[in-house]
Amino acid sequence: MSAHCQLTGREPGFGNTVSHSHRRTSRRFDPNVQRKRYWLPSEGRHVRLRLSAKGIKTVDRIGIEAAVARIRARGGNV
Repeated sequence: MSAHCQLTGREPGFGNTVSHSHRRTSRRFDPNVQRKRYWLPSEGRHVRLRLSAKGIKTVDRIGIEAAVARIRARGGNV
């Protein structure tokens, strides 16, 4: 599970690198995924999540409890 956000579900996108002579080679666009550790008060423990930059902003906005609930609703493992 390399470049994959647990909260937003962002995955790598694929495309082409186009050279000056217009030769195309495959490339991938990875999301900005970070490992982040949060305190989860309801369970009395820390959780470590792999989140994209947008996912981190979402956790800041809705709170860690709601974010963990969303991850678990998607079938994710926390």
